[in-house]
Amino acid sequence: MSLTTTFVLLGVALALMVFCGWRGARPPDPFKGPRLMPWRFLMVGAAAIAMLLLIHLATLFGAERAPWIPGA
Repeated sequence: MSLTTTFVLLGVALALMVFCGWRGARPPDPFKGPRLMPWRFLMVGAAAIAMLLLIHLATLFGAERAPWIPGA
């Protein structure tokens, strides 16, 4: 995946995370009925995707993975 695509997907994931966090933090309204969207779960999922994209971005900039067995 290219650098531009990674930045675009990271922006989308961050925007989705902020939007879902805002919607999940609103107080419940019993007159409208129950919420049918799991906003907090969607926020956590978007945060996980953003974290994976940040790791991918670091590897694009030259970060290398540490060896599994130190000293080998």
